[in-house]
Amino acid sequence: MFRVMMNGKIHRARVTEANLNYVGSVTIDQDILDAVGIVPNEKVQIVNNNNGERFETYVIPGKRGSGVICLNGAAARLVQVGDVVIIISYKLVHEDQLKNHRPTIAIMNENNEIIELIKEEPANTIM
Repeated sequence: MFRVMMNGKIHRARVTEANLNYVGSVTIDQDILDAVGIVPNEKVQIVNNNNGERFETYVIPGKRGSGVICLNGAAARLVQVGDVVIIISYKLVHEDQLKNHRPTIAIMNENNEIIELIKEEPANTIM
């Protein structure tokens, strides 16, 4: 049996742009993608902490070091510049490998810089 498990997470990034007239997707700084193991065209779930919206789209790489988090196309209607979002990728993990599976979580600051990379969700719920 396989289970759908969190693979990579960008925690509390800030939306830098919202582009309604783009074809679709979310543009994310390539350095951030590399840090959490998310690849271009991968499906991600986005959770908007400001309004509670939860939606899915795919990733396109943004300029390295730019800190860009840009929601494109229809998803641009679900965010405002400055909103705090969580971006999550998932993968199928065989039950035999569950004990060894560790996602990569990037804790972000208000400038979309990674301040910490962790491999487990902390026991406390406030960050």
